[in-house]
Amino acid sequence: MKRLTTLVFALLLPAVLLAQSPHHQTHFPAEEFKARWAKLYAQIGDRAVAVVQGVSLARGFNFPRQSNEFYYLSGIETPGAYLLLDGRTRKATLLLPPRNERLERSEGKVLSADDAELVKQLTGADAVVSAKTMGEEWLGELMKAPAPVIYTLFSPAEGSAESRFELNNANAAIAADYWDGRLSREAHFVSLLRTRAPRAEIRDLTPILDELRSVKSPREIDLIRRASQLAGLGILEAIKSTKAGLYEYQLDAAARYIFLAGGARLEGYRSITAAGTANIWNGHYYRNNAQLKDGDLVLMDFAPDYGYYTSDVTRMWPVNGKYSPSQRELLQFVLEYRNAVLKQIRPGVTTKSIYEQARVAMEPVLQRTKFSKPVYEQAARKMMETGGGTLSHPVGLAVHDDGPYNRGVLKVGHVFSIDPQLWVPEETLYIRYEDVIVITETGYENFTEFLPTELNDLEKLVGQGGIGLKLQPAPDQELRKRK
Repeated sequence: MKRLTTLVFALLLPAVLLAQSPHHQTHFPAEEFKARWAKLYAQIGDRAVAVVQGVSLARGFNFPRQSNEFYYLSGIETPGAYLLLDGRTRKATLLLPPRNERLERSEGKVLSADDAELVKQLTGADAVVSAKTMGEEWLGELMKAPAPVIYTLFSPAEGSAESRFELNNANAAIAADYWDGRLSREAHFVSLLRTRAPRAEIRDLTPILDELRSVKSPREIDLIRRASQLAGLGILEAIKSTKAGLYEYQLDAAARYIFLAGGARLEGYRSITAAGTANIWNGHYYRNNAQLKDGDLVLMDFAPDYGYYTSDVTRMWPVNGKYSPSQRELLQFVLEYRNAVLKQIRPGVTTKSIYEQARVAMEPVLQRTKFSKPVYEQAARKMMETGGGTLSHPVGLAVHDDGPYNRGVLKVGHVFSIDPQLWVPEETLYIRYEDVIVITETGYENFTEFLPTELNDLEKLVGQGGIGLKLQPAPDQELRKRK
């Protein structure tokens, strides 16, 4: 009977798969991709084509995710896909692998070359063909005289929780390893294009795509807003869960629960949940395994990946619910500097002018502040003189996103983090706030305006019934007790 059941299931499965609708994203319509392609055609010109390589098949049981670059240009999540944008004809062709029935039996139906009509509807592509056709004949057709300029990405493709700077560092480390030395996947693709299309000039598509990504569309802003809301709510839950004796990872778990319950499937970057000056001093601390102690500050910097978009939000709060005098002194100054910067932000101004105006506005604050130590005043003055990284980095598909916003004036649709930072090296103190904003017609929108910033308000939230309080004692301690 068991064998018969297995046989019947095997016979029926192909029909079940055919009846399924392939998974596809629903946040962006075809019109959005066509608008992006139009801007790209205008940049590459009528003698060039752009070829973009999608992510390869996942090599484990990690959550499959397309690269940011390919997703931005197509919304297609299928591994092994390619996109050809032909500036000569202004036609877009998606090249997808044929249906992988073995993979679909395991993970569910995904878009393939067999779904050509549906893919054209979803993306606006002019043609959808099998990636299996990308051989010598395809290349010969592409390279008909006059040979086109071929644009492709020289930069590393960003995957889950990845940003370009870190990827470049990782690739450099591999290249420098005497017993490794591999080319990155992107460098290998460029090398293949140069070898197989020797008459073509190969150019970097990265600067063009970065410029397109620098100004977010309303739909992109909606996704970043939602990711920011979840980030803020997650941090709120962590603050409410705080109690001496718990562990950093329990606060991480409280925030992560909010992310997942809110519809996020991944994290935008690894959680920074740091308690105590030593852990906080490491800016990208990730171990999250230290115990919370009375008198410690907690720094949490964490945000989800929501529909491929993320945020970047940070708060600091006291484990015991009461800032010490020195903690309050430094945090209050950083908060006032943050507020002074925010008041200067609007479209049409430069980041340099914002810093200059904020510095002038902070002079009275600096004069009336009585610092308890000379090194604290020195740190405060340095933050004001340098900007303290306040107008920090773009945010979007990656937490440290691509696309400059500070080379000229601020434009409507620029999204970036506000992240004032104060360092006191003599005491390994690192103090910061962080939110993400978008430039609007009239000024800016702070996506986490609802998240408290005033020190008294943050103190009141500590230990107020968060889900993390239900997770004690720590699992490893409980196991020891049972032994």
